Amino acid sequence: MEELVRRHRQLVRICARPYFLAGAEADDVLQEGMLGLLHAAATYDAARSASFRTYAAVCIRSRLISAVRASWSAKHRALNDSVPLYAFSLDPATDEAPTHPTEKSPEELLIGREEFEEFRRRLSGALSPLEGKVLALYLEGLSYREIAQLLHRSAKAVDNAVQRIRQKAARLQAPASTV
Repeated sequence: MEELVRRHRQLVRICARPYFLAGAEADDVLQEGMLGLLHAAATYDAARSASFRTYAAVCIRSRLISAVRASWSAKHRALNDSVPLYAFSLDPATDEAPTHPTEKSPEELLIGREEFEEFRRRLSGALSPLEGKVLALYLEGLSYREIAQLLHRSAKAVDNAVQRIRQKAARLQAPASTV
């Protein structure tokens, strides 16, 4: 079982990264993913056509979705049903219906994708070869220690590279945010 968890730890991280539990820490989300992995190990049937990795990914995501749904249960109703402040206009002259700030038109989504691709291109040009490798591995869900082992560097060197990447990304975003 330990070997199974060790081999699939990265899969759990990748699956858990997009999920968020209100009032929980990232480790809590990872723990839910690990429970999904353990369920996959207990219920996997090799006679079926799916590989264990594929089956485990489905079980992990199902467990994470169940945890997110549970976080939206009745005991969290006061937080979940509250009305956000942005829904009210302070200017009585406006009769526009309030919109959620994350709702975007297809045009805005397309422009956002284009801006992201341009940002990604500029960031790639600004990164050193080491920083590019570190960023790729970090986005795959690897920990600093795992990246350090793969790149034959110290964990501190990886941490420093991540900090430089964040600084460069912040500098590249600064002009766009002032517009």
